[in-house]
Amino acid sequence: MKADETRRKIVVAADQLFYEQGFEKASFADIARVVEISRGNFYYHFKTKDALLGAVIEHRLDERRAMLSQWQQQEADPVMRIKNFINILIANQTQIMAFGCPVGSLCSELAKLDHALRTEAAQLFTLFAEWLEDQLVQLGHRDQASDIAMHLLMRSQGVASLANVFQDADFVHREVEAMTQWLEDQLSTKRPN
Repeated sequence: MKADETRRKIVVAADQLFYEQGFEKASFADIARVVEISRGNFYYHFKTKDALLGAVIEHRLDERRAMLSQWQQQEADPVMRIKNFINILIANQTQIMAFGCPVGSLCSELAKLDHALRTEAAQLFTLFAEWLEDQLVQLGHRDQASDIAMHLLMRSQGVASLANVFQDADFVHREVEAMTQWLEDQLSTKRPN
């Protein structure tokens, strides 16, 4: 296996284990076992867990940017793009119910640890918030764009947290419908600028 491919596999495995087990609990040995490489080979690519965490955060940012870009290309209507964001809760429902939101859980864990990379991890939320705001600006709601974007982000995190706690798929579907209706209400009642 080539070095770049091995490094990529390590990052992907670490991403999954950090999500499922948590950053602090997932070990180099766990990740090396998943990738099926020796610990020595592992250390060739990542000397510290923090270096690996930085690579995982960048990987997640790249994946989210690609997803948002795909939505931009597939949907001409910003409302439909925002609905794609809301519907992530249904698309990832099984994983969310098992492990919570991958972005929220990582940011929360790093905040509790007062970890040096918590600000970098928060860029994942910033990416979504700015993208949602941009969609709302495109719809002519510049004055309310930031507030609506943050409300959608906050509400989606709340749904993910409670879905993980209560393990209720019907709750997720009801909340996605309610969020969609709330969005439509906001867009119809707020005066575009």
